[in-house]
Amino acid sequence: MDRIDERTPVLIGVGQVIDRLDGDGYEALSPVDLAARASARALADTGIDAAAVAAAIDTVAGIRQFEISVPGARAPLGKSDNYPRSVARRISAEPRRAILEVGGGQGPQHLVTELAAEIAAGRSRVALAFGSEAISTARALANAPERPDFTEHVEGDLEDRGYGLAGLVSMEGTNHGLSDAPSQYAVAENARRARLGLSRAEYAARIGELFAPFTRVAADNPFAAATVERSAAELVTPTAANRPIADPYTRYVVARDQVNQGAAVLLASVEAARALGVPESAWVYIHGHADLRERTLMDRVDLSSSPAARRATALALDMAGVGTGDVDAWDFYSCFPIAVFNVAVDALGLEPDDPRGLTVTGGLPFFGGAGNNYSMHAIAEMVHRVRSRPGSFGFVGANGGILSKYSAAVYSTTPRNWQDDRSAPVQRELDAVPAVPQTSRPAGAATIETFTIVHARDGAATGIVIGRLDATGERFLARGWDGDDALLALLSSEQPIGQSVWVTPTGPGNRVAVDRRDAERLQPPRTPALRDDYAYVRVERDGHLLTVTIDRPDARNALFPPAHEELAEVFDAFFADPDLWVAILTGAGEQAFCAGNDLVYSATGKPNYLPLSGFAGLTSRRGMTKPVIAAVNGFAMGGGFETALACHLVVADETAQFALSEVRVGLIAGAGGVVRLPRMLPEKLANELILTGRRMGALEAQDRGVVNRVVPAGQALDGARALADEILGVSPTSVRLSLQVMEETRGIADVVDAVVHRSGAFDELMSSADAIEGISAFAQKRAPQWSNR
Repeated sequence: MDRIDERTPVLIGVGQVIDRLDGDGYEALSPVDLAARASARALADTGIDAAAVAAAIDTVAGIRQFEISVPGARAPLGKSDNYPRSVARRISAEPRRAILEVGGGQGPQHLVTELAAEIAAGRSRVALAFGSEAISTARALANAPERPDFTEHVEGDLEDRGYGLAGLVSMEGTNHGLSDAPSQYAVAENARRARLGLSRAEYAARIGELFAPFTRVAADNPFAAATVERSAAELVTPTAANRPIADPYTRYVVARDQVNQGAAVLLASVEAARALGVPESAWVYIHGHADLRERTLMDRVDLSSSPAARRATALALDMAGVGTGDVDAWDFYSCFPIAVFNVAVDALGLEPDDPRGLTVTGGLPFFGGAGNNYSMHAIAEMVHRVRSRPGSFGFVGANGGILSKYSAAVYSTTPRNWQDDRSAPVQRELDAVPAVPQTSRPAGAATIETFTIVHARDGAATGIVIGRLDATGERFLARGWDGDDALLALLSSEQPIGQSVWVTPTGPGNRVAVDRRDAERLQPPRTPALRDDYAYVRVERDGHLLTVTIDRPDARNALFPPAHEELAEVFDAFFADPDLWVAILTGAGEQAFCAGNDLVYSATGKPNYLPLSGFAGLTSRRGMTKPVIAAVNGFAMGGGFETALACHLVVADETAQFALSEVRVGLIAGAGGVVRLPRMLPEKLANELILTGRRMGALEAQDRGVVNRVVPAGQALDGARALADEILGVSPTSVRLSLQVMEETRGIADVVDAVVHRSGAFDELMSSADAIEGISAFAQKRAPQWSNR
């Protein structure tokens, strides 16, 4: 055996605690208290004076609770503003460094590996990692008349690493109902079933067979949240208590987050452990480890698996120099069945009834899904397992996100020097795999690649489909229309994957139906036409001029989905009507043209979306071959400025103020501001306006070329009408075709290439009545009579 380096990291103490809501000794402990109790047990587990160990701790690292894992999450009973140092204070530790880890179930194993590396590098001697959840208490006592207050303020530096949500949350997923964990895991699970060619009943049986042994382990675990042993059939049979969650999952086979649990792991260098007097029988070494990250769900070539998790597992085992037959105890992260199937069954070839078991705790659905901290319990339990059998090996696999982040390690009491991480080359290989081509606006015939049906508590069901367009092979995400029983029937059939469907892009998101006829029944094609009345806009038709007024003066003409939809409908009608040649867009009242997005509405949490043609029905519209003039009176802020930028011409009164103010409220000018403004202004000036949200007055905007004309206060609409009259005096066909050629050549960088670009506009112009009329009128010295033909 090689001489053990003094800086080799070892696990020297572990602790767990549970505060069952229905237990005789229930104490309503806070997350800080739970972690502190677990940490105290970890100190005691060293077998020496706990105070001496606490005094030696130089680093503490906490796992985020769910209530501090996403922006805006609610902590109904309050929370600590420095969770790691709150826990440290409880155990009389004064660490120089405190870490609050990113979210994700990989966190505990990742932290233990990272802290071990810090110790091996000589930057730490003794480190404590911990985590806890008091979700059951928070939900039970949130509305209690004398509820506890868990609020704490603790001084001291904190290395807050943020939420770690990059790549895990997407606007596309949220808009289509594919944002929660059960639905996302379910689409992967159904893809796996299709890959294996199994029937619904066969696959349900395999889920039951996988998790039934987990329930037996949980039933014998004093720290488990659910100590009920269940049969395979019981786990997958829908009942009132075991309701469907997301096809193919019922409640019993998904992670159980209503827990009050805490766990802690204490690490030290061999030198520090010896100096403290920790007996070597308590030491556990890390023989192998790996950390890898998967592509985002929609980018993955194979939706039924996670190569990153498989490669991390293989890498950790290889580093440890062991094979599957050498491992005495396993714990695979088990938030959903596929997390276990992907690694244990598909990659390692283990059977669900392997006598060693696939969990040492009972797994997340039964032991409890202690938020992001489950694997800290797995590590604690694994330490006890390998200590009880000196020389044995135990494996812990920790999964975060949607099979997104995987941290793995092999533990043993057999001495082993620390080995540096070998994950980077493998990560580069994983990253080099091209992402699947995708479209956010799919239209036409398509094929189902995978799916799920999400079941609400009230019995409502929503079909969600990931599919491929038949024409291009591009992947897309869509959901069914409300009340589309035909789609739900298809998705409930024996094997929907591979079936043909029809997808339609809409403002609220992409919608999928069983065929084109059903899609047109659910959303009948609309013939563009102006209506007599609108709720949020006013329209006035005067010959060939259309004036559109945003009519929400009490909200400074800020826009929300119903108003966007009306504007989209109005401009659809304008561009489709050959007798309308110019449009003016303005805002009601004197205060604002448009103050942008209605933030008051956004704060309600109601669906917030844009029509396909964008903000105000303009910012994402293609084929704007008729002039639209913005008559800006007062504020044009955020989306209001983006709308003005999308117009062909801008007339502003002298009170007008322009700003891309999104950065001041934590947003970005995503409706075209960050694209159009840098194309209109010098780069440095555009950067300043975008990055500061600074306002431009009307005269500055005119000087910069953003505004065509500035008129006296209150005369923006009159000024826009005067400009419109000038345009109406020339050939509408020439105006339309000029705009067409300008749009066609906008993306051609080389000037000559743009000039010689072949456009059908010139052929149309040659045969147009307006071209003949214009030349004839000029020769005859009379005013032309334009027809837009």
